[in-house]
Amino acid sequence: MGSITDEWAERDMIKAPTGPSAPGLADEAPGYDLGPLPDHYLMRVVDERVVESAVAPIFAVARDVEHWPRHLAHYRYVRFRERRLDGGGLVEMSANRPFGPADWPTWWLSQMQVVTTGSGAGAGPAIRFRHVEGVTTGMEVEWSFLPQGPNRTLVRIVHLWLGPPWPLVGAFAARAVIGPVFVHGIASRTLAGLATVAESRSEQRLAPARLSES
Repeated sequence: MGSITDEWAERDMIKAPTGPSAPGLADEAPGYDLGPLPDHYLMRVVDERVVESAVAPIFAVARDVEHWPRHLAHYRYVRFRERRLDGGGLVEMSANRPFGPADWPTWWLSQMQVVTTGSGAGAGPAIRFRHVEGVTTGMEVEWSFLPQGPNRTLVRIVHLWLGPPWPLVGAFAARAVIGPVFVHGIASRTLAGLATVAESRSEQRLAPARLSES
């Protein structure tokens, strides 16, 4: 538990910039370097889906976070407080977790990094997030896009977290409630909705070629 406690302390030191920050204030700043996902965590949630689209269309839809609410009914808003040169920045998000006819609103602030080139054979681009405010402060997120053929992409979303620093119940809350109910509940809907958009765009792009072949 010693290493986990130390990482909790480091997580609590994560602070978003304070004071008013107009979107675009850091447009000339390089992207955040969030590094690889950490090795230590108490909660791990993975959502993945094979999307019938080449990498480029689904990656373009996923990285365009500001327009997610146009495609996703459960997203309330996405706002950049600060933009970076890679297309990421400091981004505020709010989404509903539906429970039947009722919605439970959630909110978080994240650093976002866009990685346009992968490393290694068959690697694709990626999007990294680190939550810096909200209940899920310290959560590490990675979207990866792995080509499975000319027009198929495996999209995987990984959420890792040490949990909230709540004595006795923090780990249980992360593993039993926040992870499976809220994180998976929102991420799975997000992935399904963005996949639908990318597949529709991919179909429109391929339709003329298919007609000429018929």
